[in-house]
Amino acid sequence: MENPVYIAGVGMHPFGRFAEKTLTDLGVAALRAALEDAGLTIGCVGALYCGTAYGGVATGHKILGALGATSIPVMNVEAGCASGAAALLCGTLALRAEACDYVAVLGVEKMPRGMIRSSFFEPWQEQTGLAVTPAYFALRAQQLLHEESIGEQHLAQVVVKNRANGARNPFAMYQEAVTAEAVLASPMVCPPLRLWMLCSPNEGAACVILSRKAPSRRPRVRVAAVALRSHRFGNVLGEHTPLCGCGDDKLPPSPSELAAKEAYGTAGVGPEDLDVVECQDTDAARELLACRELGLYPRGECARALQEGWFAPGGRLPVNLSGGLLSKGEPLGASGVGQVAYLCWQLQGRAPGMSLPRCRVALAHTVGRGANAAVVILRTD
Repeated sequence: MENPVYIAGVGMHPFGRFAEKTLTDLGVAALRAALEDAGLTIGCVGALYCGTAYGGVATGHKILGALGATSIPVMNVEAGCASGAAALLCGTLALRAEACDYVAVLGVEKMPRGMIRSSFFEPWQEQTGLAVTPAYFALRAQQLLHEESIGEQHLAQVVVKNRANGARNPFAMYQEAVTAEAVLASPMVCPPLRLWMLCSPNEGAACVILSRKAPSRRPRVRVAAVALRSHRFGNVLGEHTPLCGCGDDKLPPSPSELAAKEAYGTAGVGPEDLDVVECQDTDAARELLACRELGLYPRGECARALQEGWFAPGGRLPVNLSGGLLSKGEPLGASGVGQVAYLCWQLQGRAPGMSLPRCRVALAHTVGRGANAAVVILRTD
């Protein structure tokens, strides 16, 4: 049996736009909050793993230096939208190897304004919309609508749900509920995706202190599984394989499906055991696709799941109670760590705004450029 890894404390800086603050300011705030939550000082931390995609050289070192801490191992981790989850994987492996007693896993980002750009794609791919852009998201959304026999109104339902959830989350960028009519009246970006169906790149930070020792706070939250998978051949509209896809028939599992299978197997649970899920909703259709890839509904049952409110608060499996990226925005490096911090709060019955009455198993999912897909499963002891 692997050495258990616990969450000793979590902290978060709100997601949004903060022109007056530096990237280091955001990271310091989240790290300090997590240390305070854990009842530890920075001197207790044996290593720092910092997830960031746009932070630049030595981001974690600068944040640690601002706290007057030096000499411990600091590793900056980039894995696209899954950067935070990748940092969590590194920290978990370090503790299981008994390299130290505590590690800090930090996710931090200040995203440039406008469309997300990336050196992952060739310039001609971005110019023709065949990179991870709204046009690309829209092609994938069209495919999902066709496969699941759903329409634009179903995508609006996702936005309404997540924005209502975000209205209760003080860490979210958008804290106002919206109506389906307003969503469908927002400007068309690329059919079928309208402006309010897309998340906003922004800024934020989150931190998780991992521990080899069982913390005194109950219920104790344990990292039951962390799985990270990356690019492969497959559908041309998947993040995992831009322009190297084969036909639509006999497609191999996507990186999200592979990561979910591995995480379920490691944790010894299945989709039916989950109490709450935070998943990648870069756009409204992406949430629905993620839910299918995670096994939360069978192929062809998306309309039924939406009609019966499976993923709503009070439904059979609430999804994106935090408001998801559609409410919080997406600071790439902070996104995955933020999911884990929020789910830890849910498992301990102290989530800001809305706590589930009974929550024992939680799943976090991120996927993005580089086809990095991560699935983290947390559970209480």
